[in-house]
Amino acid sequence: MIHITLPDGSVRSYEANVTPMDVAKSISEGFARNVISASFNGTTIETVTPLTTDGSLVLYTWNDKAGKTAFWHSSAHVLAQAIEELYPGSKLTIGPAIDNGFYYDVDFGEHTVSEKDFKAIETKMLEIARGKHDFNMRSATKAEALDLYKDNPFKTELIENLEDGTITFCDHSTFTDLCRGGHIPNTGIIKAVKILSVAGAYWRGDENKPQLTRVYGISFPKQKELKEYLELLEEAKKRDHRKLGKELELFTFSPRVGQGLPLWLPKGAALRERLENFLKSAQKKAGYEMVVTPHIGQKELYETSGHYAKYGADSFQPINTPKEGEEFLLKPMNCPHHCEIYNNSQWSYKDLPKRYAEFGTVYRYEQSGELHGLTRVRGFTQDDAHLFCTPDQLDEEFKNVIDLVLYVFGSLGFENFTAQVSVRDPENPDKYIGNVENWEKAEQAIINAAKDKGLNYVIETGEAAFYGPKLDFMVKDALGRQWQLGTIQVDYNLPERFNLTYKGSDNELHRPVMIHRAPFGSMERFIAILLEHTAGNFPLWLMPTQAIILSISEKYEKYAEKVLNLLENNEIRALVDHRNETIGKKIREAEMQKHPYMIIIGEQEANENKITVRQHGGADLGMISVEDFSKIINEEISKTLKPF
Repeated sequence: MIHITLPDGSVRSYEANVTPMDVAKSISEGFARNVISASFNGTTIETVTPLTTDGSLVLYTWNDKAGKTAFWHSSAHVLAQAIEELYPGSKLTIGPAIDNGFYYDVDFGEHTVSEKDFKAIETKMLEIARGKHDFNMRSATKAEALDLYKDNPFKTELIENLEDGTITFCDHSTFTDLCRGGHIPNTGIIKAVKILSVAGAYWRGDENKPQLTRVYGISFPKQKELKEYLELLEEAKKRDHRKLGKELELFTFSPRVGQGLPLWLPKGAALRERLENFLKSAQKKAGYEMVVTPHIGQKELYETSGHYAKYGADSFQPINTPKEGEEFLLKPMNCPHHCEIYNNSQWSYKDLPKRYAEFGTVYRYEQSGELHGLTRVRGFTQDDAHLFCTPDQLDEEFKNVIDLVLYVFGSLGFENFTAQVSVRDPENPDKYIGNVENWEKAEQAIINAAKDKGLNYVIETGEAAFYGPKLDFMVKDALGRQWQLGTIQVDYNLPERFNLTYKGSDNELHRPVMIHRAPFGSMERFIAILLEHTAGNFPLWLMPTQAIILSISEKYEKYAEKVLNLLENNEIRALVDHRNETIGKKIREAEMQKHPYMIIIGEQEANENKITVRQHGGADLGMISVEDFSKIINEEISKTLKPF
């Protein structure tokens, strides 16, 4: 007999070679019908994999993230089979599941695939799916695998890097593919399929290697779910930050400046400035000091921090100066610079904590195919801060940072979020710097703070930064999409690398603990997500223009200017539309520009010294005084923007 531990902590006994599906059926036949994947002792397995030892079993349905991963990974196999049948001679490479669906990278050879071919691929996939073919894993020798793919240089390259005895294939129907496993029971579970797009992709992300065609798709166990997803996609297109950014005149890109380097237009720059001032005000109350560091640093600085060893090969290359042997790098991170600011003085324990904050621009060389609007750029500004404290201060300081992050989220309407404690992967120690003891202390400190703050959190193994664990905030937007916004990290390693010290009460030198934090993360990415979350209807306190004044004719422009001055005296951001256009056209365009309030001025308003107010979306507030309108604005702002 073997003993199987289930997620609720219960332990059940079974004969050896019982399968996850057998276990599911022993729990409930109804439950078993919904089980599509499983993991045993943390490793993804098939639902028909025999279990031979004691261990922990998790059974997944479509409603679980791991279940969707298995579903979409299996669908990628079906896509690959459809491509082989429709486009003979095509060479398959890799096809993973992604956050929403799956893709397969293919060398189509003489064939080309475009949107007009999507329907044929979908039809073929559904035809295969209806065959209800089982997914079966099998082992193969390296020689067998190489022989199978002797005409496919991409698969051959993958196999050459594998050890004999570790190579497995997945078979279904007449199709076989190199695969590590993790499938649904059979193709029949796939009921709805949509090919979403095709794009170019370099083999293994290397611009020096062959370019392939990446076919993106998504699948569902019910047609209804595909319909709902496609409706969500349409809404997402309307909210696309690239579209809204252009319409609202916030930012642009220029090929002369360079890919992935955004240019902020006046309205966008003003928006950024308001966000920065909002956070600076809260930081000042929390005891932060603002610093400024250069956009470049000597290569040695990033060698000391470990950033060059980890990211140097994939980042912007060193800048050589006229002096022989002198090399600089575009700043990839702000933290090494802040360590050097701390090192400028010798601190006592009485001086700590030191909290340095900066809106610092950093640079990462992202592949051109991975750039995407403001969410993936090559130059971006972080709302970075680094706190240097004693070990005894760590718990309180970390909790104070959590309070700041939650204040930011609340002020900007992000109410649906979970916390993720990202810890190291003990199976891959080479990914990290520092000793195990410090890692354990840092991880426990984060877990304790999350518990004490009552956060809804999960622990994700392997998601830590290379220098320390972190607390990430996973926010759901208005469309239900999840984004990582806001991060807090505990770091015992950089203080050692930079030899940071403070004098303790015992008059001896001690090592401070470092906290990295960025509530926004990247200003560019944060604004992109905020744009899509709000569809451009930002919180009133953040709107570039809170009210636009529309005069019916030129006769009332003098009164319009008077209203503008009164509003500005009440610190309300407003402007006057002086154009010689009809009031109807002015209102329509003001709606498109998403101005929260439109103030209509004509003969009656001017005679009675009042204004007619119309809200974005069509609600009419009627004729009121400027003073009453100012109260409405200030009351609305006070509901969301509370003092920190």
